[in-house]
This record gives sequence, structure tokens and C-alpha cells, in this order.
Amino acid sequence: MFDDRPLTLGTLLRLFWLRVALTWALTLIETGLWVLLPLLLGLTIDGLLAGQMDPFWQLCGVLVALVAVAVLRQVIDTRIFGTMRVELGQVLAERNRGLPVSALNARVLMARELVDFLEQEVPVLMAAVVQLVASVAILATYHWVLALAAMAAGGFMLAVYARFHDRFFRLNRAINARAEKQVRLLETRTGPAFGRHLRLLRHWEVRLSDTEALVYGLIYAVLMALVVFNLGFTALVMAASAGAIFAIVTYSWEFMDAAFNLPVALQQWSRLSEIIERINKARPDPEDDA
Repeated sequence: MFDDRPLTLGTLLRLFWLRVALTWALTLIETGLWVLLPLLLGLTIDGLLAGQMDPFWQLCGVLVALVAVAVLRQVIDTRIFGTMRVELGQVLAERNRGLPVSALNARVLMARELVDFLEQEVPVLMAAVVQLVASVAILATYHWVLALAAMAAGGFMLAVYARFHDRFFRLNRAINARAEKQVRLLETRTGPAFGRHLRLLRHWEVRLSDTEALVYGLIYAVLMALVVFNLGFTALVMAASAGAIFAIVTYSWEFMDAAFNLPVALQQWSRLSEIIERINKARPDPEDDA
């Protein structure tokens, strides 16, 4: 099936495009229904206060459809991406028969992350983009200042992540290099050497964790400021109804939630970029104790 193609996300998409398109289409439908909920809830609140039931029944219909689509997508996802893991694992093991067991085992486990990315991170990324665009558009219908504040927060978030992308790549490369050596070190049954390996692994994991804490702390602070600003602007400047206030605050919060998911997916892409480069090599990296 793979022939001599490189083992990349692009190759997986070309070979399984129809099945992946099906599950991603369901993801977009599910996301669209989620995006409608705050707007419908706001309309329902105002409708019930005015004695109107139509918005309430529309909300119930969307909730039923949302549950049905979510269940169907979960059932299909497990089968489609499970098949992809099997095919990818088989071809990777065949191509790397000459590698030490330690490196081969690590690469098989790493390769599964490519499929995990397509199954988990890409739908999250797609949903985040849809939610970001929809949230800005709907906020703009209430007041342009609300939408502008959201776009400014989103721009800051992307700038922060772009600044740290190369660092994420380097740290993941160091962690993956240690993982390729772990089984070999266990086979030698040399306690001091394995202990040194674990300390080096911890060193790189701590540096990665510290970088994540800094990046996500900055992003989270700005996004929280967005929610507070929009709430204050709505309450103090706009003469909004109770339903409108609910919708504005909810879409501001959804923008924050979606925007926070975006750099998480982008960080995973940084890790996958290193993994793709690694699993397509003929040999493992030389020992690097730096």
C-alpha cells in the first residue's frame, strides 16, 4: 500500500483520504452544531421571557442532532484510525528491520502519534478554527469592539507560539533521541548507565514543561483578559438584553477555549515534524549526552 512513499501525514491522507474525509466532515457538522448553541440559548432565554416557545424547540432539535452526530463520529473514528495504525506500524517495522530493537520499538510507538494527530489533534484544530471564526463573526453582530478585541487576543497568541516553535522542536528531538535508546540500555542491565539516561530524560522533559508553562501562561492571561473586557464592555457600554449578555460572554469564552486549543495542536505539530524526520531515517541518531 505504501510502496516507497515516505511515512508522512501527507502520505496517510492520500492513501486514506475518503475515510478521513468522512470522519472530518462529521467533525465539522458537530462543531457547527456546538457553535450554534450559545446563540440559540440566548434567543431561548429572551423568547421564554417574552412567552415565545419556538426558540426553545429549535434548541431541543439542535441538541438531539448534536448527540446523534457525536455518537456516529466516535463509532466511525475508532475503526478508521485503528486500521491506519495497523498499516503504518507494519510498513515501518518492515522498512526498519535492520535497526536495533530499542530504536525500532521507539519508532513504532512514535509513528502511532501521526495517526493520533489525524484522529485527535486535527479535529480539535478544525473545531478551533470554526469556533474562532464563528465567535468573531457573531460578536461583531453585537458590536465591532467585541470582535476587534477577540482578533487582537488571537494575534498575540499566534505571535507567542511562533516565537517558541523552534524551541519546542529542539526539545522534542532531544526527548525522542533518548526514547530510542531506552530499550537498549535496559538490555545491558547497567544500572548507572540507565540511571543517567533517566536523569537526562528528566532534564529535557523539565525544560519542555517549563517552556509550555511560560507559553500557555502568557496566552491564557491574554485570553482571560479578553473575556473580562468583553463582559465589562457589554455590561457598562452596551444596552444589551439578558440573552444578549449571555451570548456575548459565552462566545467570548468559547473564543478563549478555541484559541487555547490552537497552540496545543500546533505544539503537537512541532513534535510530529521531528518524529516524521526521525522515522524516515535509515539509522537512529548517535548518542547525544548533551
